[in-house]
Amino acid sequence: MGRTYIVEETIGQYLSNLSLQGKSFVSGLLIGQCSSQKDYVILATRTPPKEENNENLKHPKDKVDNLDEEWATEHANQVSRMLPGGLLVLGVFIITTLEMGNDFQNTLRRLVFAVEKSMNKKRLWNFTEEEVSDRVTLHICSSTKKILCRTYDIHDPKSSAKPADWKYQNGLSTSWLSLECTVHINIHIPLSTTSVSYPLEKNTKNGLARWAKQIENGVYLINGQVKGEDCDLLEGQKKPRGNAQASSCSFDVRVLTQLLLNSDHRSTATVQICSGSVNLKGAVKCRAYIHSNKPKVKDAVQAVKRDILNTVADRCEILFEDLLLNEIPEKKDSEKEFHILPHRVFVPIPGSTVMLCDYKFGDESAEEIRDHFIEMLDHRIQIEDLEIAEEINTAFLSSSMNSEAPLDNRDDEQPKEPMQTSVVLKIRQNMGMIAAFAVAVLAVGIFFHYFSD
Repeated sequence: MGRTYIVEETIGQYLSNLSLQGKSFVSGLLIGQCSSQKDYVILATRTPPKEENNENLKHPKDKVDNLDEEWATEHANQVSRMLPGGLLVLGVFIITTLEMGNDFQNTLRRLVFAVEKSMNKKRLWNFTEEEVSDRVTLHICSSTKKILCRTYDIHDPKSSAKPADWKYQNGLSTSWLSLECTVHINIHIPLSTTSVSYPLEKNTKNGLARWAKQIENGVYLINGQVKGEDCDLLEGQKKPRGNAQASSCSFDVRVLTQLLLNSDHRSTATVQICSGSVNLKGAVKCRAYIHSNKPKVKDAVQAVKRDILNTVADRCEILFEDLLLNEIPEKKDSEKEFHILPHRVFVPIPGSTVMLCDYKFGDESAEEIRDHFIEMLDHRIQIEDLEIAEEINTAFLSSSMNSEAPLDNRDDEQPKEPMQTSVVLKIRQNMGMIAAFAVAVLAVGIFFHYFSD
């Protein structure tokens, strides 16, 4: 028996209104949430048309087997940044003038695997063995209106297509539960001299992977209480009905990462020669959504965890992209660079209580954010609906000739006022290799002197 996809009714109207505009096909993404019993699709968005150069216009690649996978996967990467915790790209769709043939199916199969592989490279977390690994492909024939829905197991490269049910439901996401969390972070990432050949972005991601383990293993309080993983999230609460449910079922989540250490944990001090460090400090606003059909505590906590990890990693990636795009010249060792990390903005899906997000630099206007939503998600939004979750704060990229590497996360150069509303990035180039080496030699000397006595 195949999987069942419960689909927001407005998606059916959206797909039927998509115009081929003389092309043989239009493709796009399906967005929603997985559960053990069924999957929920709450949004569909077509892949933006790619600007063709003159050479491509002379030799148009309009056949389905020539679908631009690189362009489609890049769109999926951009869209995945805009999804709060709990939402995923569940699969792909394609609309053609002809009914499904083997060439169509092979194209969809390659695309769904390529999309998932590309997005998985950027994640700080992994899917669990219990999670659903099926991803959906949907083919719609524009002439006959025939729908063919199939799934593939993304964990099995040799997976064959399995039939799935596609069922529309009105008001699917008007009663989802929301979880909100503010996480104060203080991440120190040393940049080892052995990894100087790696780009800063890769070094930072490696450091974030170590921090991600703390987030994964943290203790999560829901409305101030620790609940069992298999408990019903709505246990002990009055369950509202209809559209009132979403407004009254919002949960406050707190993370306690200081409880990670236990009696079996052993801490070992090491001396590491570093060429610099990255400091991430501040507070991030996190948000996750989960369907209201018998939600479990473990599913809610998992959605919050992944939103925490995603939003921090995405901000760093966006900042590095911006620095690379603008080709900001490197500062001298004695100079300091000041940059601003993007802050998070939310906007509701039309007709839904679920909100999507984007990231805004200080010099970007609300109109630019609106246009980016329209381009990536193919849905019009109102500027007045933009909800700015965080204020602007400064990110520090600095290069200094300090002779001593810091042993803690404090910094006398940072602003005195507490930073409560954004992540702050500080990159310090510490050229204290000689000092670090001297500390190492001194430690070894004390060690041998002690045991010789």
